[in-house]
Amino acid sequence: MFNVDNRYRFLLVFGLGFTLVCATPGSRAAEVRQVGATNTTVVLSSPASVRELLANHFEVPGVLADDTARAAFMRRARREIGELLATEGYYSSTVKLQPAGPDGVMKLEVEPGPRTLVSRLDIELKGDLAADAAPERRARIDKVRAAWSLGIGVPFRSSAWEEAKASLLASVASEDYAAAQIVASQAEVDPETATAQLDVVIDSGPAFRFGELEVSGLDRYERELLLRQMPFQSGAPYRRDLLLGFQARLQSMPQFSSVIVEIEPDISTHAAAPVKVALIEAKTRRVAIGVGISTDNGPRSEINYLDHDFLDRAWSLNGGLKLEQNRQNLSSGIDTLPDDDGYLLSWGAATEATLIAGLKTERHKLSGTRSRTLGLIETRLGVNWQQETRRPSGGVQEVNQALVLDWQWHRRAIDNPLYPRDGNVTELRFGGGSRRLLSDHDFLRSYARHEIWWPLAERDVVSMRGEVGYTRALSRLGIPQEYLFRAGGSQSVRGYTYQSLGVIEGTATVGGRALLTGSLEYTHWFSQDWGAALFADTGGVADALSQVHMVSGYGSGVRWRSPVGPLAMDLAWGQQSNDLQLHFSLAAAF
Repeated sequence: MFNVDNRYRFLLVFGLGFTLVCATPGSRAAEVRQVGATNTTVVLSSPASVRELLANHFEVPGVLADDTARAAFMRRARREIGELLATEGYYSSTVKLQPAGPDGVMKLEVEPGPRTLVSRLDIELKGDLAADAAPERRARIDKVRAAWSLGIGVPFRSSAWEEAKASLLASVASEDYAAAQIVASQAEVDPETATAQLDVVIDSGPAFRFGELEVSGLDRYERELLLRQMPFQSGAPYRRDLLLGFQARLQSMPQFSSVIVEIEPDISTHAAAPVKVALIEAKTRRVAIGVGISTDNGPRSEINYLDHDFLDRAWSLNGGLKLEQNRQNLSSGIDTLPDDDGYLLSWGAATEATLIAGLKTERHKLSGTRSRTLGLIETRLGVNWQQETRRPSGGVQEVNQALVLDWQWHRRAIDNPLYPRDGNVTELRFGGGSRRLLSDHDFLRSYARHEIWWPLAERDVVSMRGEVGYTRALSRLGIPQEYLFRAGGSQSVRGYTYQSLGVIEGTATVGGRALLTGSLEYTHWFSQDWGAALFADTGGVADALSQVHMVSGYGSGVRWRSPVGPLAMDLAWGQQSNDLQLHFSLAAAF
């Protein structure tokens, strides 16, 4: 139950956030006011089923001065409205202009008539796919026909008809039959019975197999670099998803700035179609400079040096300096090429200083990691050594050392990495150290995170996130902060400052051995670039899961797809801290 003060705070937080969004350019509220401000002498009247279509695509004039203007307008109205309604399956529409009444307003009445439905469907397949009655081919044909979206009883729309044919062709051409084509298609519409009869004939052509690799644009690097990324062998049956996967792998490599992978759908080469790779090599060395600001770490500036052909072996060398208000970091690393099984090795070194929530740390770190990405899953196994000096305000200074074996597993299944609407992300991590192997204390750290997104309607998204972590040890003392937990901030529990949720030591907040957090967020996009969110977060940190005291934060915020990257600005009330916090971040690279 909220008391009176909390109810006012709740309304204040949500009201401020949405007021800010509604005031942004391009919002729907501004559009409604503009439409309402236009006075016309012609009013469009139509059933609700076609009202939005006509409002968006048919322009009603302001004043019809005389009979000539009215006649010209009606000719245009009948033509344009008839064409518009036909795209949605209405082929017998009528348009009438009623005389002006006492108020001087004429009414343009639109009656769309019955909507045309599909009454018959015939999909015929020819070519190698239909050459015999082999069970696997019959199953493939049944699958293709079952996936047809414009079935009997479905409203016939021109766009749906074209989409269904394109989807049918893509389904056949995606496996084996790269030269498949639609050789005949007909949609016979009867306006009197409001029915449509559909006929489609598709020729699969011969079955294709992958041939040899033909590469253009390769200068500095060896051909072996590409062969290691191929997910298929010469002679394998053609699969479009394997071809696109090969292109995606090459595009993700820093050595290349542009990659196109394709085969020619030439039936004369179907037995061994050459796989053509056209690429442009990226600059070997470059320097990147970036600036940013966030409420978690304050202003940020950074500079990075990249060399994608280190030692002339196509290894990637990176080094960077990042300066933030409460964190400074200097790092360097080397990434080797993936081996035949897709594994690559990474070696790194870093030194970092932080001052967060009264805890000052200095950390020096060396690491070696073996990683691989297969489809949606990335796995990493690494060995990390670090030495950390920590100075909590009002607490005891410590110098901790740990050699940690660390395993990580990520699964990313989302439609858009920057602005996800559908999908989920799962992360698991386990690691630990032992006194027998260069660590000051024995400990075992485990961590899990899951986040999921659901699309609602066309512009709405609901997301949920949950985290749990636990470090098994006799005490948190002697364990580096990286293997303990803190919470709070823009990516954690909003309404509380960055990493302010932890264990109090002196007057500082330090990491604890147990973590629990959860978040629920609803986002509505008013336009392509502007949106608003409502959210509620909860979480806590302690030295045991049974001792975690959950605190809550809730609020609203703005979402902006800015030219330099995504921006999230949230206004959140910390219910236990009794404090209002602004959270935002924005970064730009040059």
